[in-house]
Amino acid sequence: MSILIQQATILTMKDADAPFTGDIRVEADRITQIADHILPQPQDEIIDGRLKIAMPGLINAHQHTPMSLLRGFSDDLKLMDWLERKMLPAEARMNPEDIYWGSKLSIAEMIRSGSTAFADMYIHMNEIAEAVQQTGIRASLTRGMVFMEDDGGRRLQEAIDLVERWSGAADGRITTMYGPHSPYTCPMEPLLEVIAMAVKGDIPLHIHLAETKEEVVKIRERYGMTPTEYLEEAGMFEQAHVLLAHGVHLNRRDIGRLKGMRGGVAHNPVSNLKLGCGIAPITEMLEQGINVGIGTDGAGSATTVDMFEEIKAATWLQKLDYGDPTRLPAKNVLHMATGGSASLLGLQDEVGILEVGRKADLILIDLAKPHLQPVHEVESLLAYSVNGADVDTTIVNGQILMQGRKLLTIDEEELYREVKVRANRIVEGI
Repeated sequence: MSILIQQATILTMKDADAPFTGDIRVEADRITQIADHILPQPQDEIIDGRLKIAMPGLINAHQHTPMSLLRGFSDDLKLMDWLERKMLPAEARMNPEDIYWGSKLSIAEMIRSGSTAFADMYIHMNEIAEAVQQTGIRASLTRGMVFMEDDGGRRLQEAIDLVERWSGAADGRITTMYGPHSPYTCPMEPLLEVIAMAVKGDIPLHIHLAETKEEVVKIRERYGMTPTEYLEEAGMFEQAHVLLAHGVHLNRRDIGRLKGMRGGVAHNPVSNLKLGCGIAPITEMLEQGINVGIGTDGAGSATTVDMFEEIKAATWLQKLDYGDPTRLPAKNVLHMATGGSASLLGLQDEVGILEVGRKADLILIDLAKPHLQPVHEVESLLAYSVNGADVDTTIVNGQILMQGRKLLTIDEEELYREVKVRANRIVEGI
């Protein structure tokens, strides 16, 4: 089957390309033509692109998908209260089936709000992989590993099993990483072991870094260095591709240590705002040539996994922090949410821009709405006015996952029934 999108406003996200009106043909899992006009073929499924923007799908560079079951359960609390009184007790009650349905709920929200790929770190990753496989979305999956107590190597073996079983699965939509959770939960010896495994197998790493001031204090007291210096001491940035989540509390020397690294930083502005963690120095990172993408973090903290809300928050925070409205302009922050995040997932050659030969991961934004008219600057409209509910169509790997706001690979009635029962059981009495 092939898909022909006709007469959309096309934003390729290639640096030199201005938005233009044209057609896009998708055959199998690839974009095969982009032109002003493309002659329809009998096998084409025609999509009317008039009054719609076609752009690369957004890529959520840091997520904990099953935490959607805990949305709105622990709001307006300080971080440690949020974690110790609410999150950890609730997560301890989750069984593998809960993980499956929670991840499916996040995936449904992501497809509905224009995300075509995401990076996840959690437990029971086989269940999350199954949800990815069934729903048609693209994902980089990571078994989070905490090494503060001896578990007989169980977490490490689960991480290895995930990589061996799921790398390249689901028609290539699933990739994998190794996930040492954070500097403060990973002593040096097991951290060195995971880094060596990653380098030997050419597997990327996904780790939290400097999300809170408390983390910086812990690592300083424990090792006499910053969290970034600790990871540098372990050799994490020498050969491995690394996805660093958050990076809120980095000083200038820390940023300098990240310069030239493979991978980069996943900025999670809404979660950082909501938990009062701080404003990440994104502008300085970008000025040093460090790649920065955007993620939502889990819905347990961010509440929503709508990447368009993250785009707004990211640019507004930098403008506010510097008192300068020229900081992080619309086109730059859109690049972070597409090409920047694609590079964090190691998918920069496949997705993140619309180009012939690349994977067909794209979305259509419906402009027939009062808050999206008139259209003066397409990039400004996308960055500052669009929200996830404006996404009309989501296509991943050449498969239509949503069209006309209707999900095609997820039974929403069944999903909501399952989620209600499971969420109520998990939080009861906490």
